[in-house]
Amino acid sequence: MTADKLTTAPDSSVPVIEIRDLHKSYGPLEVLKGVGLAAPKGHVISLIGSSGSGKSTLLRCCNLLEDSQQGDILFEGEAVHWKGTGLHRHPADKAQVLRIRTNLSMVFQQFNLWAHLTILQNVMEAPVTVLKRDPKEVEAKAREYLAKVGIADKADAWPAQLSGGQQQRAAIARALCMEPRALLFDEPTSALDPELEQEVVKVIKALAEEGRTMIIVTHDMKMANDVSDHVVFLHQGRIEEEGPPDQLFGNPQTERLRGFLSATMA
Repeated sequence: MTADKLTTAPDSSVPVIEIRDLHKSYGPLEVLKGVGLAAPKGHVISLIGSSGSGKSTLLRCCNLLEDSQQGDILFEGEAVHWKGTGLHRHPADKAQVLRIRTNLSMVFQQFNLWAHLTILQNVMEAPVTVLKRDPKEVEAKAREYLAKVGIADKADAWPAQLSGGQQQRAAIARALCMEPRALLFDEPTSALDPELEQEVVKVIKALAEEGRTMIIVTHDMKMANDVSDHVVFLHQGRIEEEGPPDQLFGNPQTERLRGFLSATMA
């Protein structure tokens, strides 16, 4: 099965991703307890919160890597079709899932590069095999994106020959080469040393300045403050507080957020 990329320009007033009253459980453990958010076109949404608050689970539900038990997920106004209920609820339309996933590129905490492919081949793989694009055209784009993230000279290197920061930048180039409607980042810097972390933060900031739609799960409060249009603080599977970064970081309203920021920004 191949994926059809969307070719029509979306209505800019419709969020690229919208979540409504989402519930997610692993057996008896309820991880998300009625969460809702919207990522308008060109906006950066950061998800913050303690470990186990549901941030990464929410991101994976956005990309349909995890099934949710209740609530709606919409991609550019198109609702995901479901079959079954509760723990037996699954997406009903495989073609719809594939189309949505190919338009929501995800960058993981661990870089997930294929060790047997060069960096250039890693970046080219999905557009060629999934989208069936012309390899010559994809190669030109892949080199362009490797240059954008600052590792054009590493195109013929193997993943093992790159630092962690370079591998994560290669993973970002791979996500960009799919030319998605939105980018999803799951703790993109948490596996890196502080010096290498800043390489990746610089790339993410540049993407934000370009007006790319992004949802970022992050432990880096400074990055969240610098790049976000909207910040969501999750606590025990619920949205405890949300708003623009100057409000959330400058004037937190809840005791839980104040305690979290005090611990993470000390």
